[in-house]
Amino acid sequence: MTHPAPPAARRDLADAPFLVAARGGVPSRVPVWFMRQAGRSLPEYRALRAGTPMLKACFDPEMVREITLQPVRRHGVDAAILFSDIVVPLVAAGVDLDIVAGTGPVVAEPVRTAADVAALPALSAEQVEPVAEAVRLLVAALGETPLIGFAGAPFTLASYLVEGGPSRNHERTKALMYGDPTTWHALLDRLADVALEFLRAQVAAGVDAVQLFDSWAGALSPRDYREFVLPHSAKVLGGLAGAGVPRTHFGVGTGALLGAMREAGADVVGVDWRTPLDEAVRRIEAETDRGGVVVQGNLDPATLFAGDDVVRREATRIVDEGRAAAGHVFNLGHGVLPETDPDVLTRLVEHLHSLTPGR
Repeated sequence: MTHPAPPAARRDLADAPFLVAARGGVPSRVPVWFMRQAGRSLPEYRALRAGTPMLKACFDPEMVREITLQPVRRHGVDAAILFSDIVVPLVAAGVDLDIVAGTGPVVAEPVRTAADVAALPALSAEQVEPVAEAVRLLVAALGETPLIGFAGAPFTLASYLVEGGPSRNHERTKALMYGDPTTWHALLDRLADVALEFLRAQVAAGVDAVQLFDSWAGALSPRDYREFVLPHSAKVLGGLAGAGVPRTHFGVGTGALLGAMREAGADVVGVDWRTPLDEAVRRIEAETDRGGVVVQGNLDPATLFAGDDVVRREATRIVDEGRAAAGHVFNLGHGVLPETDPDVLTRLVEHLHSLTPGR
């Protein structure tokens, strides 16, 4: 049996703007990175990935290293995010799953019964060693730029497994959640273990922060989120409480869930473009009855097609709204769209770095 390498010595990046803001401090400049900054918007990415299936790329440490570095070189962003996919730990554990172009993750045998849940494999660190190796390569190459690791949250992973693939209405997922809560909680408990193991492997290899993506949690009401999801996301984020890295929690359409997502253990709450950051801060403070809120976001990705004047105006507005928070990391409200002109992102970074950070 192979064993993972010992934990990497963590870099001293105490002054890195992204990490300062994520910990509620005033950074030397407005920190910015973009979800999906490494991907189809970059011609160098398309050239490198040509002929290589997504999942194969995710398990190739050298390819992961290069793809992760591409937007750092091009845009000068303040953080890199590991090139991977939220289904990688499921595939590594042995779930029969593929990423189909134009569709997304497709599961060969959906999980819909207690027996299906019991048959789900656990994940070990050895199974994601190629990802850990990619992290170590990146830590050596990134200099003073922090590296963000990530995982999919239990609810979003469950929705793929139960539906068998992407879903608009999550009807099978909700049917299991409402109709058989015992099986539902057993499923999410297992997926929390998978996500936590995946993140621990990345932290041990040297990532400087983590993000938990609950992409589909916006399909839930606050009541259902608290009952059926929050305890399991809290298991993941709480399992990293002593790791010494900031923990960001992000979902799409989660304006009504932001307080609960912070309660799950987030140090930084990601906000999509539907909720102004100052309003998000007020909601979170009111729901959690404590201050010190750090937010990430939240430019609408479609704004990047509207011209530089609009992009600068909207970015400045968002930075101003972010001053209501204890800390603010600039990002989009979701991922970079594939057709985005990468030069627009580069100019946006330059503009943000010209603004005055802080409260």
